Amino acid sequence: MPDETSREDGPEAVPGPGRPAGDPAVPAPTPPADDRDTVGDQGGDQGGDQGGARGGAAGGEGESVAPSGALRPEETDEPVGERDPATGAPVTLPAASAEQAPPVPGAPDPAHDVEQRRREAGVDHRFPFGRPGEPLGRAHPFVFGFTAALGVITAWMLVKAATNAKSVIVMIVVAMFLAVGLNPAVERLRKFGFPRGAAVATVFLLVILFFAGFVASLVQPVSEQVTELRHNIPEYVTQLQNNKTLADWDKRYGLLDRAQKAVSGEDFQKTLTDTATGIGKVAVNGIFQTITILILTLYFLSSLPQIKTFSYQLAPRSRRARVALLGDEILDRIGGYVAGQFTIAFIAGVSSYVFLSILGVKYALALALIVAVTDLIPLIGATIGAVVVCLVAFLTGTTTDLIVCVIFYVVYQQVENYLVYPRVMKRTVDVQPAVTIVAALVGAALLGVVGALLAIPTAAAISLLIREVAMPRQETL
Repeated sequence: MPDETSREDGPEAVPGPGRPAGDPAVPAPTPPADDRDTVGDQGGDQGGDQGGARGGAAGGEGESVAPSGALRPEETDEPVGERDPATGAPVTLPAASAEQAPPVPGAPDPAHDVEQRRREAGVDHRFPFGRPGEPLGRAHPFVFGFTAALGVITAWMLVKAATNAKSVIVMIVVAMFLAVGLNPAVERLRKFGFPRGAAVATVFLLVILFFAGFVASLVQPVSEQVTELRHNIPEYVTQLQNNKTLADWDKRYGLLDRAQKAVSGEDFQKTLTDTATGIGKVAVNGIFQTITILILTLYFLSSLPQIKTFSYQLAPRSRRARVALLGDEILDRIGGYVAGQFTIAFIAGVSSYVFLSILGVKYALALALIVAVTDLIPLIGATIGAVVVCLVAFLTGTTTDLIVCVIFYVVYQQVENYLVYPRVMKRTVDVQPAVTIVAALVGAALLGVVGALLAIPTAAAISLLIREVAMPRQETL
């Protein structure tokens, strides 16, 4: 079958020895594939090198250089047509690349020589102002120092913010503590069929009535004592003037003249005014804090289940059940501690009221309420209440009343410290007596009365976590 291939498509016939010029064209033998690829690659490399050299020469001849030695970015070469295989966007390839050359001994100073400056900086079309240096790592002294300084400044600002908001934080903590402590009473009312809202309202109303009764019981004795003091001031002055010992001291040291000069001076009046203003500010601040704590307690008590659920959800899902069980146990212990403290305070108040009524001391109810409130403070609360009662008994009665009150409260405190308090706390909080004393001392040293109140339930929570989390983990190591 004749070859229908056009002569124009095939290679031209090359006349050779023994072959006539008119013979049909015979294609040249095809070289092996590997040889052709190798040759093509070599040819492409050579062509690329030659083209790159020509392009570099052309770029070197035509590039625009600023007086400082940097290339002008707006006069760089055009893209050669390469595209990014991932995005398809055109990629600009430099016509020539220069590497940053290290300084050679004896070379010109780049501060004075422009060419040396461009050579050492590695100026090319991608980096017209020279190649950037290595980035600063985390271990670089500057980075480490700057990060550490930022951390210190942040910590200092947080501590300062917490210090400035200390009173607010204390009120929030006390309100949450009271809400957790009153929650068992709310749960007990719910067992009798009360809705949670009604149970919370009932418990909170009882708390308000207790505070109102305490304040009302103190209003009458204070007002009576102030009125009596105002009426008896002239009599007290006459007694002081007729006192022989005071008259002898006045002759020796001139006490009355000094007292008169001190009272009539401007400093005394200013000090008295400042003292009265300070007392008024403390009273107003105390009332404001009390009202704020009561309002926060009401909100926390009504939304305590939602707060617990939200707090438990912050734990990982794999440990959430165990965290919830431990959290419920801690909250139960805090509630038990508050219930135990109220029980001990109630016993102290009732005992004081019965004793003072039998002894015939004035204002027995108000003094009994003072003993009950101060007895809520661990360790020193009962002593404070006893001192107040003994002082009032001495001022409104006789020395015999003082001695009887001292004996009664010394005996009662021993009974409370060694019989009542350990049994109640062991049943409700499950904390050893030594731990209770140490925790109360540390809490009082840190936050005063509030710290003493929060120390024992905090110690109970820490002991529970140590026993249930830390100690089992130590057994597995």
